[in-house]
Amino acid sequence: MKRTALLHAELSHVIASLGHGDMLVLGDAGLPIPDGPRRIDLAVARGVPQLADVLQAVLSEMQVESIVVAGEALGEAGQLPGWYPQSLGIAPQTVSHEEFKRRSAKARAIVRTGECTPYANIMLIAGVRF
Repeated sequence: MKRTALLHAELSHVIASLGHGDMLVLGDAGLPIPDGPRRIDLAVARGVPQLADVLQAVLSEMQVESIVVAGEALGEAGQLPGWYPQSLGIAPQTVSHEEFKRRSAKARAIVRTGECTPYANIMLIAGVRF
């Protein structure tokens, strides 16, 4: 499933160990992280690294089958947030922010970024390349 090396060793190891259906959550600095999932804190300062940058790096390494975002992240007209990669070609499933947090408890790992945009959180469900 993993194709190249990431700069962050702990994140690279998690991606390499993902199996079909495993979840990886990328979150903003304020996303509560429940006990259970592995915690990977990449935040250096407010806004660093941005969620979009971490997401781009992860997507270059991971085969994604489906995506979940909180409905609160969508704009008034239901448009995807600016950090969402339009080129991915996967329409995200939307759930409430509370449901997103509940599902996060079952993730293999939660990655905390320095992003400070409300609801800038994304759940990636691993696929398999055949």
